[in-house]
Amino acid sequence: MIHYILQVILFQLLFLVVYDLFLKKETFFNYNRLYLLGTSILSFVIPFLKFEAIQQTIPQEYRVQLPAILIGNSTSEASLATSVMLDEVVVQQPTFSWTTIVLLLYGLGVLFSIVVFALKLRKLYKLKKLATQESFGNYTVATIPNSEAAFTYLKTVFLGAKISEEQKNYILQHELVHVQQRHTLDLLFFELLRIVFWFNPLVYITQIKLQVLHEYTADRIVASKDKAEYYQSLLQEVFRTTTVSFINTFYKSSIIKNRIVMLQKTNSKKIVQLKYLLIIPAVCAMLFYTSCSNEKSEELSEEANLTMQTDSEVMQKINELSEAIMKKGSISDEEAKALKFLATEANEGDKIYTSVQEYLDDTQKSLLSMKDLTKVPTYPGCSGSNEELKKCMAQGIATFVMENFNQDISKDSKISGKQRIVVMFEIDKNGAVVHPKAKAAHASLEQEAIRVVSKLPKMIPGEHDGKSVGVQYTLPIIFKINE
Repeated sequence: MIHYILQVILFQLLFLVVYDLFLKKETFFNYNRLYLLGTSILSFVIPFLKFEAIQQTIPQEYRVQLPAILIGNSTSEASLATSVMLDEVVVQQPTFSWTTIVLLLYGLGVLFSIVVFALKLRKLYKLKKLATQESFGNYTVATIPNSEAAFTYLKTVFLGAKISEEQKNYILQHELVHVQQRHTLDLLFFELLRIVFWFNPLVYITQIKLQVLHEYTADRIVASKDKAEYYQSLLQEVFRTTTVSFINTFYKSSIIKNRIVMLQKTNSKKIVQLKYLLIIPAVCAMLFYTSCSNEKSEELSEEANLTMQTDSEVMQKINELSEAIMKKGSISDEEAKALKFLATEANEGDKIYTSVQEYLDDTQKSLLSMKDLTKVPTYPGCSGSNEELKKCMAQGIATFVMENFNQDISKDSKISGKQRIVVMFEIDKNGAVVHPKAKAAHASLEQEAIRVVSKLPKMIPGEHDGKSVGVQYTLPIIFKINE
């Protein structure tokens, strides 16, 4: 979720930069309105769009969102074996976590924003009740006693009784443009965004820019008949209004100067409309980014930075290697084979290799890709395609480990902080879990991980060319211990 929010803010910022640099000063006000509304929506949608065609144009070593998939022979059996990297399982003791605090703060922010919005509506409807209303077909004029305010909400134009008749005509024409073009709906849309994304300053900034555009549009239409008089009307009035963010107000002193400057500006040439094509490379760049990024891999990389304390130099190197693999997100078949060689204990009668490369050369022919499996192993109760089976398998194993892992082991072993355990096991050609191994900073954690994994239920084995094969899994476990 954090990754999604950061993407939304980044995309909104990029769209606003394009607007400020290339579009803001142009007189295509309706196009600019569509741009601000459209890009605001796109910013929330694009992070969900991931195109496989784009992913395939990137070299594999950079596609960190793909799982590490490895298949090869076991040194102790002649059967075919496949290696799969499972998602990390986080085992955490019940606690009032930072996530809970963040969600609580977010909820309070949403509640506060709703209250503020409700108070604005209450203030507006109190004014409407106080005002004298007169209907004119598709709009209503509400005259506010003892006031110089002038603004529009939906189909109602609010005018202060103190406004002179000479100025009232111009102001009414101006406000009717807001009614006809339904500008209030734009602002209400951003009010909803401000409630849900109250912490995002770019939502507020975009709403302000849209309000300014609304004023430019109305100014241009009304002043097209007699600009000089309209300028004077703008300058002579006392700039007073009610402070509600989702109304279109005539009197807003902070932008009056800009409105006059924009009125004096000649219409932009049609050729300038080509600037709007800049949105195409911007959107393409965003789609390229979202298609080649993966929230899960970012989280795994963060967890991979955990340091395991050990006196063993070999264990330290193993930790460094494990972190490097997690950061990379995937490993080649050859790298996987080398890792398997290092992790395999020699049995009596086995050939003794003097180097990793010698082992790789000897076994290279037996190496194949996960996609060559006719059917992947199946966890009890799972069904569907291979992709569905893989997801169901990962979920089933994760749930089983979290439910059966003894969290009290930290008290007995006096372990604290975040502990990572890497478990390796194989689902053999009979569907049984065999050869479980574990690596951790503490022996008690290794023993507990092996105990839990060994209790996994019997599964339906994977198949290759109609024959059952063994599939090797690697399961990282993060054990978070409360201090």
